[in-house]
Amino acid sequence: MTSLNFPYCSCRDSPLLFPTSPFQSKPFLPSSKGYRCSSGLIVRIQTLIYANSLSHGRASIKGPREAQFAAKAQPATEELVEDKLGDPQTSGDAIRQHFLDFYAARGHKVLPSSSLVPDDPTVLLTIAGMLQFKPIFLGKVPREVPRAATSQKCIRTNDIENVGRTSRHQTFFEMLGNFSFGDYFKKEAIKWAWELSTSEYGLPADRLWISVYQDDDETFALWHDELGVPKERIKRLGEDDNFWTSGVTGPCGPCSELYYDFHPERGTSNVDLGDDTRFIEFYNLVFMQYNKKDDGSLEPLKQKNIDTGLGLERVARILQKVPNNYETDLIFPIIEKAAELANVSYALADDSTKTKLKIIGDHMRAVVYLITDGVNPSNIGRGYVVRRLIRRVVRTGRLLGVKGDGMGDRQGAFLPILAKKVIELSTNIDADVKTRSSRIFEELRREELRFVLTLERGEKLLEQMLADALLNTRGTGTAPCLSGKDAFILYDTYGFPVEITKEVADERGISIDMNSFDIEMEKQRQLSQAAHDTVKLAVENGANLAEDIPDTEFLGYNTLHSKALVEGLLVNGSPVAQVSKGSDVEILLNRTPFYAESGGQIGDNGILYLKEAENEPKAIVEIKDVQKSMGNIFVHKGTVTEGTIEVGREVEAAVDPNLRQRAKVHHTATHLLQSALKRVIGQETSQAGSMVAFDRLRFDFNFHRPLQDKELVEIEGLINQWIGDGTILETKVMSLTDAKGAGAIAMFGEKYGEQVRVVEVPGVSMELCGGTHVSNTAEIRGFKIISEQGIASGIRRIEAVAGDAFIEYVLTRDNCMKQLCSTLKVKAEEVTGRVDALLEELRLTRNEVSAARAKAAIYKASTLSSRASTIGTSRSIGLLVESMDDVDADSLKSAAEYLVDSLKDPAAVVLGSCPGEGKVSLVVALTPGVVDLGIKAGEIIKPLAKSCGGGGGGRPNFAQAGGRKPENLLGALEEAREQLKNLLEK
Repeated sequence: MTSLNFPYCSCRDSPLLFPTSPFQSKPFLPSSKGYRCSSGLIVRIQTLIYANSLSHGRASIKGPREAQFAAKAQPATEELVEDKLGDPQTSGDAIRQHFLDFYAARGHKVLPSSSLVPDDPTVLLTIAGMLQFKPIFLGKVPREVPRAATSQKCIRTNDIENVGRTSRHQTFFEMLGNFSFGDYFKKEAIKWAWELSTSEYGLPADRLWISVYQDDDETFALWHDELGVPKERIKRLGEDDNFWTSGVTGPCGPCSELYYDFHPERGTSNVDLGDDTRFIEFYNLVFMQYNKKDDGSLEPLKQKNIDTGLGLERVARILQKVPNNYETDLIFPIIEKAAELANVSYALADDSTKTKLKIIGDHMRAVVYLITDGVNPSNIGRGYVVRRLIRRVVRTGRLLGVKGDGMGDRQGAFLPILAKKVIELSTNIDADVKTRSSRIFEELRREELRFVLTLERGEKLLEQMLADALLNTRGTGTAPCLSGKDAFILYDTYGFPVEITKEVADERGISIDMNSFDIEMEKQRQLSQAAHDTVKLAVENGANLAEDIPDTEFLGYNTLHSKALVEGLLVNGSPVAQVSKGSDVEILLNRTPFYAESGGQIGDNGILYLKEAENEPKAIVEIKDVQKSMGNIFVHKGTVTEGTIEVGREVEAAVDPNLRQRAKVHHTATHLLQSALKRVIGQETSQAGSMVAFDRLRFDFNFHRPLQDKELVEIEGLINQWIGDGTILETKVMSLTDAKGAGAIAMFGEKYGEQVRVVEVPGVSMELCGGTHVSNTAEIRGFKIISEQGIASGIRRIEAVAGDAFIEYVLTRDNCMKQLCSTLKVKAEEVTGRVDALLEELRLTRNEVSAARAKAAIYKASTLSSRASTIGTSRSIGLLVESMDDVDADSLKSAAEYLVDSLKDPAAVVLGSCPGEGKVSLVVALTPGVVDLGIKAGEIIKPLAKSCGGGGGGRPNFAQAGGRKPENLLGALEEAREQLKNLLEK
């Protein structure tokens, strides 16, 4: 790459765009030795400097206003490419170490980064630096040190679609943090944050803006009066932006954030710190000073805490003077390696290519560190995160033109080559990465090659689809178009990215119906949320019916009986005004105590009825299922067993209390099961699905091996212990943010609204759940696992019973045991030994019978040997084709082996039998002399077996087959005789 100095411009000697860093002896200007750009980037310098190149995005370290300015985030289209390794004093490693040294000198204990797999069971991955200290902040464990500093590895994938497209979205990042546990507070935290930013990192004070909570006058005064920050550069923001809470109740407090201003020339009027084109937040200070009570009031905490986060990549971007996080020395070497494998120049690349390279650079860091921490690719939980990121890298590499390993081996994998670069950069981030490099390479190679095979199958299907699209429009004058449904099949069944489909189609001059593709995607999303078949209202006039019916009010948490108004009736999907006895019907009510199937729990059973009144006969509908449809409309499915039910009538709705109790018991037991699994086999396991029925529960979870018997016993023991504790459950409705902050487990991939219901078994379990539950664990009575098995790669399934179903299970098996004891005339503890002895006796007897049958078959075969005919002209060849009546397959094999050994070589033997009703057994055996003639037993037996309605095969000298048409056996044997005669006579 040609290195060129910038031509002179009016801003070149100004610190406006290039602030002085304390790590340098003089301002770091574009003409400095370490700052270069390719010859292809000299264009539109003024635009580069004033408009696009420093269009830095802002992403709140704690996430508040990000969505508001998502639309403003724009990719930098003309970017400076710096020699990021040119100045080691501003390297990412130096910035990290400087932060830790700074706070170590101020009494902080420097602690290592925790794993990306957190100890906290409520979080899938480590998403913030404070996570490892959460128990201390919540008062659950005592502090070990009064103050600490860390550089924490973090993963966030909620904005994965923005990676590479904006200047600062990443999946993997490092959060530098300093923490105080009841030690120093606001004054010191603010003073040190300012000192680090200005005196140590050398950020110009007039480029820094501050946000404070709107009512936090103390913090405002510290920034303004103590440190001299002008009032116009301190912004007061509301609760959504600058007030941190740990949940509905508990520790909370105001925040203060530091922002870097890339365009101070825009002035201080009407400034919005959320402006992606001007500001980036790089340091966040949280002041935990209050306890939020049940009534929402705040009381001062006895122990006030400090939690901060400084984004390493963001500070590196500022100090290294690059237009985005990806071009810092923390990520750019990976991008350069990816560009090399793709045979492109990043500096000369267009925006689309740069975006793809950035995606690869970011995602490769994430997958390497996740695999290092023990997260392997799978279809659920953390493993799904890894698999998704890996597949994005693979497909992005293919879009860039990377073939095989990118270095000549078309059958190789390129991810391990990129991983080597990530590992080279890992020295000061995680020492375990290098020691686990072999496993990282192997996981990436295996996952990439597996996905490539899927992609290749998709490519073949795509070629056929494109050929059909061209053929269908030939001579019609219309432009060829690939249907959205076909594109979706490629995406859904073969994992074939629609971007690749579009690129290949464009090359053929074929468009894609993206509207119908989006429709198919939406259908899949809706179907994936349903546990069973979706109830369809949109048939015939059903769509209009749904528009007229409001969401159903659910009363079932508090009552099993209520009055309700019949809003609509459907028979076979069509709306009707009334339904009479004997008809199946779907009933829509304005309110209901019936639980509709969701969250794995099946719908309630019960009845709807009209009481008998004057001139009005009673009506009864037996409800056998309840489903949700069209949002939150409950569809009660049942049969009218008496009278007539009409739209507009008020009915009594009554849930079967016994069945509801069974569902409640199994649902709460499912929560206990998940907690027990996490304690026994590890916190990394997570739910992959569930079913809560009246007679049992089913729980799917990710794990790489079968559970051992002792583990199952331990899990059962824990659950039954919790049942015996008689713990009262707590249920609350709160915001999703507060629920997660409080520690509630959310199922990975599940969609939740702003308000969620949290079900907690104190000290045991806390989950987001809309299902019905017992009020006390003692109601469960007992729990028993009835099976544990694998259902897919990396996914296990446990089925269990609880409550009445548990009692029934135990009683049933007790009765079975009593019958066994009576039959075997032994005590219960002697049953296993007695059964083992009987099985051994049976095995020996079967062996004796089998030997006797074989001996009989051989004797019978000896009488057949004289029937062998001799054919052939140049040499005599023996041929024997016979039926042996009802001889079984094993005995038939023994007979054939005897005959082929007793007949003189060369000889061919074909035997058939009918060992049972609807069964045929066949054998073809050839001596070496016949095989030498090029005749193979397998080729003889195939047409023979086909004639008898079966199939088979074997070695050249011996083949077996079976069939289902005994009536064709004799004819098939004659055909085999003629076939062999023709072959042997030649």
